[in-house]
Amino acid sequence: MGSLSRAELDALVGEATVDAYDDDEQLTGLYTMIEGNLAVPFTTQVLGVEVTVRRVDLRHGGVVAICHRGRIRQAVGILDLPLPEPSPPGAEWIEAYRHWAGG
Repeated sequence: MGSLSRAELDALVGEATVDAYDDDEQLTGLYTMIEGNLAVPFTTQVLGVEVTVRRVDLRHGGVVAICHRGRIRQAVGILDLPLPEPSPPGAEWIEAYRHWAGG
């Protein structure tokens, strides 16, 4: 992650938010692109524990990853989620969301 240029990130954000009128609609557009393009399930480590990310969701004004370990589920903010190496296909949309959220 982090290998996309500012121009590439701007283009991804532009693609996701082309018809959005406000921040809520832009967030929904970015969530839709993450949800539609991020290859799930994948495993990663959260606080030193291996979890499986099975889906993403839009909650409390942000995109979250729904992480599973056995029968336990936990929502983790997608911007706080450590991604495995190599990152799963579609992870560029998480980076675009990070770019949008920071700008």
